[in-house]
Parts: sequence; C-alpha cells; structure tokens
Amino acid sequence: MILEDLHTHTTYCDGKDSPEDMVKSAIEKGLRTIGFSGHIYMPHATYCIRKENMTKYVEEINCLKEKYKGKIKILCGIETDLYSDEDLSSFDYVIGSVHDIRIGNEFLTIDHTREIWESGVNKFFDGDQYSAAESYFPLVVECIKKSNANIIGHFDLITKFNEGYCMFDETHPRYVAAYQKAIDALIPFDKPFEINTGAMSRGYRTEPYPCLDILKYIAKKGGKFILSGDTHAKENLCYCFDKAAQIAKNAGITKLCTSDDIM
Repeated sequence: MILEDLHTHTTYCDGKDSPEDMVKSAIEKGLRTIGFSGHIYMPHATYCIRKENMTKYVEEINCLKEKYKGKIKILCGIETDLYSDEDLSSFDYVIGSVHDIRIGNEFLTIDHTREIWESGVNKFFDGDQYSAAESYFPLVVECIKKSNANIIGHFDLITKFNEGYCMFDETHPRYVAAYQKAIDALIPFDKPFEINTGAMSRGYRTEPYPCLDILKYIAKKGGKFILSGDTHAKENLCYCFDKAAQIAKNAGITKLCTSDDIM
C-alpha cells in the first residue's frame, strides 16, 4: 500500500482541519509523505485560499516541514485551476484541475451541488449534459497546457453527482468521444492521472474518479496514475486506497506513481 496522500485541503481553503492537525493525523496513520494542495486563489471562487493568505500558506507548511523532519515528509503543493493566474514557482508540485466552466462572464461550478450543476446545464447548455461534457474536457487539456502541472486532477469531475448514471449515460458515444479526445491530448504531457477517492469519502460516489472505462482507456494509451484522497478532513487521508488500488489492477494498471516520480 502506498502510504502517502498528495491531494489534501485544509482550513486555508475548503478543508475542515488545520495543516498541523493533518500532519499529526498522517503520522498516526503511518504515512511516509503528506502533500498539501490547497485550492489556488481565483477571484470568482469562495472555496479557494484567499489572495492575502497565499504567502502565509506556503510559510506555514514550510515551517511544518522543519518541525516534523524525521517523522514524515511534508510537501507544499497547490491545486491550480485554468482560471487562475497566480505564480506557481514557490510550490513543490502542482495538481491541475478544472472546477468551473466559464461561459461569457459567468461561471458554472461543477462540483458544489447537484442542483447547481443541473441548473447550470439547463441555463447554459439547454439541459444537454453531453454538450456540457464537450465543453468541460477540453478545459482540462488547456489547464495542463497552461500550468504544466505535475498531476492531472480528478479527470471526470463532472460525474461527481452521476452515481448510477442518474443524470447522463457515461457510455453515450458523445461522452466517450469527448473524454477520449481529451485523454489523447493529455497523454503526451506524460503526467499521471489521479485515481481520486475524494467523492467516495464524502458519500457522493462508491468508486473513484475516473471510472473504470476511462482508467482502461488511459492505461491502453500508456498513461500514468497516482492515488489521491482529495482529502478535506484528517480522518479521510488515503481514504479507500486499498479499493482504489484493486480497481486500478482490474483496469490493467501495473504501476502507480508516488511523489518520487512526479518531482
């Protein structure tokens, strides 16, 4: 079992626990590495690190590195987004994710609530979930191009509220074509895709992102993978990594990346 979690959130953004409490919990759980990846500042978003706290975030985590040296490896990362222009040079690693679709001067937030997502799809895409997917997946490619992120975050985030295909069919030809085109564009960047259990720990999904079909397609194309808890509470560090690793094996994945592989 890989005893590290590089996708974590604290009270600096939308997490429930302080960075030090997360570190203490990681040590108790026997993790060898914890990486912090707060949501980078974006002017339109309320779930991100506030601009005036960006420097403080880096400083606090760097202090924790020294305080807990010898007990656990601590990395100061960030989860950047397509719609952020913040400098990334002070971080140990970067996760590239897309949490919103910008339409004109408005933003449709993807993963806040199912009601917000469906209302936005009705408003901006005439209720066509496949049209929304065709807009979303190219943005993930743009995000990685723009940021040169070390990790591709929760690739199929738009399925967060789609357990049991309750909103749309993930085997529909238009949806499949949209995600395959994006994967084909992302593979040359040689960055690992997350196998992300965050929606599982919060009760939205019973399996990680991406779904098994997408994992198989990425593996077929020679893509890389890394386990991720997308952890918003200390008790959920490395949540269900055993199940995620078994799903990876079922998808034909023979190797999972670690922090040593991305830095």
